[in-house]
Amino acid sequence: MIPVIMSGGSGTRLWPLSRKMRPKQFISLTNERTMFQNTLDRLEGLSELEMPVVVCNNDHRFMVAEQLLGTWADSSTIILEPVGRNTAPAVALAAFSALKKHGGDVVLMVLAADHVVDDVPAFHAAIVKAENLAKQGHLVTFGIVANRPETGYGYIRSGEPVGDGFAVAQFVEKPNLETASEYVASGEYFWNSGMFMFQAGRYLDELKKQCPDIFDTCQASFESSTTDLDFVRIDKEQFSNCPDDSIDYAVMENTDDAVMVPLDAGWNDVGAWSALWDVGNKDADGNVLHGDVVLQDVKNSYVRAEQRLVSVVGVEDVVVVETSDSILVSNRDSVQDVKKIVAQLKEAGRSEPNIHRQVYRPWGHYDSIDAGDRYQVKRITVKPNEKLSLQMHHHRAEHWIVVSGTAKVVVGGEEVLLTENQSTYIPVGVTHCLENPGRIPLEIIEVQSGAYLGEDDIVRFNDIYGRIEK
Repeated sequence: MIPVIMSGGSGTRLWPLSRKMRPKQFISLTNERTMFQNTLDRLEGLSELEMPVVVCNNDHRFMVAEQLLGTWADSSTIILEPVGRNTAPAVALAAFSALKKHGGDVVLMVLAADHVVDDVPAFHAAIVKAENLAKQGHLVTFGIVANRPETGYGYIRSGEPVGDGFAVAQFVEKPNLETASEYVASGEYFWNSGMFMFQAGRYLDELKKQCPDIFDTCQASFESSTTDLDFVRIDKEQFSNCPDDSIDYAVMENTDDAVMVPLDAGWNDVGAWSALWDVGNKDADGNVLHGDVVLQDVKNSYVRAEQRLVSVVGVEDVVVVETSDSILVSNRDSVQDVKKIVAQLKEAGRSEPNIHRQVYRPWGHYDSIDAGDRYQVKRITVKPNEKLSLQMHHHRAEHWIVVSGTAKVVVGGEEVLLTENQSTYIPVGVTHCLENPGRIPLEIIEVQSGAYLGEDDIVRFNDIYGRIEK
């Protein structure tokens, strides 16, 4: 069995913590591990597991690779989608990869990278049931046992028993509250989890039957893919022509072999801040707290401090989230509308929907400390044995001051080693490179000055991470 981890979401309803360049699956939300790592962790103990296939977009490739190193799945296949085309094509790419390595009978377990599952033994038991059904040629989905009326999920209506599951009688769109209450009371309806299991060849056969355009485009795109470092790069020109469709619409709603296995394992898709309040550990007043928080007369609220002390007084049912560059305050019942705030910020051309003040790169990260009209100050951290690209800038000069560690610096072809409290200067238009040859993180302060300080003013000549445009 091959886990297929879908990691292409953006998590806009969890802004300001989740952003385009570091969405919720790569953030520690419920414990010290990220959502992505938790997804892999809960698979340990299952028998006959192959290394996973992870499907993500190009911007997240290095985060995926780095976070895989902290799990049992450090040799996973990482498929890079050049553009997003929803889940049906993404799973097709994973299926073609599995077919090539293991043959069409191998079972795929399709999971989102950003769900919570509290009861791992119950989750494993459902997986065993689903695997048995998948080996019989069924296309299996997991139906979450609904413990309340929920208008934020689609539903699955169960039909006649099939082995340890039920035939899918109907997929239903997100209902209103009255209809959702009727669904839950009937006992016939389950939340649609977005998790699936089927044989690779069986899925591709059904996709070819139901949506031949998706099948043909994905097949051609995969056959034209290239391997770069640890990544499988899908052909952009061909994949861009693929129809955009979900597994539900493209396959599951149309096949005669859809089967549902009930899952009652403390599942939550963590789609909004209220969900984190639902799954969090609450104090005596019903509050879920994270970070440096001080409360006075506050009840049933979620308060998260990432960088600073956050104090809240005399409110109930609120969400307060603080990051280094943004603060969100919302009624707990209105958090679904956070995505509207994100839309406004995007329309205004602001950077906050896309990146944090601290930006991650394959070599480490940088934190934008201060900025003005013609200057910018960053704190740069380079991991041991990593190096930045050989590059130059047309519009800015840079000063580097080493705070800790050792820096190997190349400026205009001249190489020098710098240690704590030493510095160097890079004039406009001069090629330069920064490397950490040591065993501890290298930290430097970078002061940029010039007429234009955008990140796109970089001309790369050599890069070990394959970031040179061809």
